[in-house]
Amino acid sequence: MIKNLKIFWLFATYSMKTTLQNKVGLVLFTLGKLIRFGTFFFFVFYLLSNTELLAGYTLNQTIVFFLTYNIVDSLAQLLFREVYRFRFLVVSGDLNTVLVKPYHPFMRILVGGIDIMDAFISVIYMILVTYFIFQLPGISWINILMYLLMIVNGLLIAAGFHIAVLALGVLTTEVDHTVMIYRDMTRLATFPVDIYKQPLQFIFTFIIPIGIMMTFPVKSLLNLLSPTIYAICFTLSITAFISSIKLWDYALKRYQSWGG
Repeated sequence: MIKNLKIFWLFATYSMKTTLQNKVGLVLFTLGKLIRFGTFFFFVFYLLSNTELLAGYTLNQTIVFFLTYNIVDSLAQLLFREVYRFRFLVVSGDLNTVLVKPYHPFMRILVGGIDIMDAFISVIYMILVTYFIFQLPGISWINILMYLLMIVNGLLIAAGFHIAVLALGVLTTEVDHTVMIYRDMTRLATFPVDIYKQPLQFIFTFIIPIGIMMTFPVKSLLNLLSPTIYAICFTLSITAFISSIKLWDYALKRYQSWGG
């Protein structure tokens, strides 16, 4: 574990140095993200200030849902940004040089490209969500602990999605469209999945588990989940992660070195 952490820190350092070389682009990209977030935040605030409730949730609760979605989404991009660059390794044959290294390839192709821009944005989201959480009545430290645990559970599902994308990239050399499909699906959980009617609500919760990723952390904070639901969530996330590992193993056995 210590060796892997050192390798992870080495890749993260190189990635941050590469990003910081283009300071103007870094500032503009971060500014663009902040403007997009601010615009959507204002939309949420304006919408709920008039309607007062969204699917039974108050303004502050809905804002916590929205901020939690942004936290999980930005942390997934922060940790798994290297997946977006994976296709070039496959089509160029450079994946060969990764596979022969004396460490697990996921250290390079999954978490080997920390995005410092998402790190900065994530800190802003965390500060805001902390403020609004403490505006909610009746929140205990147990609720906060379960909230954090469910966020980790959501990131485990996100890791499974990204590993599956890597596997499909090996099998088909296609990554970009698969990642965009994942991003589009997660945007459906910008607001709590309770806004959807059945059976869509069930599908977006347990079949395509974006509800577990984005909505259930806040539901655990509000003490709206039963022990059975917790067990289902953890079982589903572990199953999804293990299944993605199996898919990666299957894809790797069929890897034929696409490069020239």
